[in-house]
This record gives sequence, C-alpha cells and structure tokens, in this order.
Amino acid sequence: MTERLSPGDAAPDFTLPDSEGKEVSLRDFRGESVVVYFYPAASTPGCTKQACDFRDNLAELNDAGYRVIGISPDTQAKLAKFASNENLTFPLLGDPEKTVIAAWGAYGEKKNYGKTYLGVIRSTFVVDPEGKIANAWYNVRATGHVAKLIRDLRVAS
Repeated sequence: MTERLSPGDAAPDFTLPDSEGKEVSLRDFRGESVVVYFYPAASTPGCTKQACDFRDNLAELNDAGYRVIGISPDTQAKLAKFASNENLTFPLLGDPEKTVIAAWGAYGEKKNYGKTYLGVIRSTFVVDPEGKIANAWYNVRATGHVAKLIRDLRVAS
C-alpha cells in the first residue's frame, strides 16, 4: 500500500504523455487550481461514466477556475481511442508503469467480490495554485462523484 496524500502536502510532480502523445506536466498548471483524478481503465463502464461526468461538467469547473486531468495506467493508443469515442476534451494521461499513480497513493489493495488484489484506487485530488494538495478523496464512486466534487468545491451552478 502506498502512502496517502493529505491536504497541505506538496502534490507530487509528474510528466506523462497524453492521449495525443504530448508530454503534460503538473507544473504546467502552476498558478491554477487543478482536479487530478485517477481511474483504473479507459473504456470500462465505471471509468467511462466518470470521464463523461467530468466532460459534461467541464465548462462549469473551468469557469470556477478548475482544470481537470485524468490519469490511468493505459497506453497512449487506448487513451486516444477513449478520448475520441467519448468526446473527452481534457487531458488524459497514461502511466503504464504506475509510478505517478503510486506516488499519489492511488495504487494499493482493493477488494472486489471477495477477492483481494492490487490495483488503481479511484481517487480525486484538488491541487491549489501553489502546488499543494487542497483536497484528497480516495475510494470514490464512479457514479455521482463529480456532482459531489462540485458540491464540495462550492462551484456555482
């Protein structure tokens, strides 16, 4: 189990390829608030629902000053297909080695149908303009999480 992040911690920096193969770094967003979310696998039902919820609320989040980045262990090709199929317009980054996912505490023991295994823990973070963790949520639900995030951040509708 990797150590979990808490509000006030420095957000671990990263540079990962996006769905188009372009390198994206967290430091590129310094001076802005960023929602960084980790999900297990592109094009699976829960991850698709969550990504589409972010897509459908992206303008509202952007208008409130929040950028959105999704990170999974998927390859660039799989992310490109996912982004195209679901019309996702925010960066989707691939971390096949899971080093960034682990650094953010989003990789560890999971339980499903009585089995225990290691995997990506669906997690969401808000990084403040100075690069510190403002909010950290682990084991979030794919459905309804974006609405809860918007409520918790008090984003006006």
